[in-house]
Amino acid sequence: MVIAHRGYSQLAPENTLPSFRLALAARADLVELDFHQTKDGQLIVLHDRELDRTTDARKRWRRKHIRVNAKTAVEIQSLDAGSWFDARHAGARVPLLAEALDTIQKDGIALLESKSGEPAACVQLLRSKGLINKVVVQSFDWAFLRKIHEDEPKLLLAALGPPETLPNGKRPRRVFRKLSAEWINGVQKIGAKVIVWNKQISKRAVHLAHARGLKVWIYTIDNPKLAKRLLEQGVDGLITNNPPLIGKTIAPRPA
Repeated sequence: MVIAHRGYSQLAPENTLPSFRLALAARADLVELDFHQTKDGQLIVLHDRELDRTTDARKRWRRKHIRVNAKTAVEIQSLDAGSWFDARHAGARVPLLAEALDTIQKDGIALLESKSGEPAACVQLLRSKGLINKVVVQSFDWAFLRKIHEDEPKLLLAALGPPETLPNGKRPRRVFRKLSAEWINGVQKIGAKVIVWNKQISKRAVHLAHARGLKVWIYTIDNPKLAKRLLEQGVDGLITNNPPLIGKTIAPRPA
């Protein structure tokens, strides 16, 4: 599977509707996005916890390090989320998660990455749109995934790894960042069906995941040689900023 990272983020500003539309036009199998919860409880599509990098928030409000949860959805949607990427995209907005889903689900499938917010807010939105079994939700926060699985077992979950913290609350050391049997066991315990990992994998680990009924997707791959090596190891999906390039690497696709 070819999974478009924050849309077609090599051609358009990440996590915007233009980026999602380009990813769909490029025939990506899934379109990945990130979301946070705002000050007024809305779910909005943005990667960073702060607004500085991908909007004109610093210029607008004349200060730095403005967090998403410090502003309402209306305030955030008043920002320019395109000029930082290219002047041609000036005026692009930060979309609400609901808007992004409406755009992507017309012709594709969304992969939603939770960056902050309550699990119940995500589940409620997906239920209201009838999308419980039509999208995939992923997160580095495995406690978030476990809670979502308890609330809505039919929702397809993907565990991003390595997770932010170990069960003891500590961050994983480098030696623990490779995909291993221990991590695979942990993924099964939280109810996820997909492991989304970095390139630190082995054919043995992928085969073990498959034996447990789990898929393995790898992030973020833009190099064709690396993509081919990962495919030889048996992975099921590649997350990329350049969907057409990786699509051609995987297999020629009919016009």
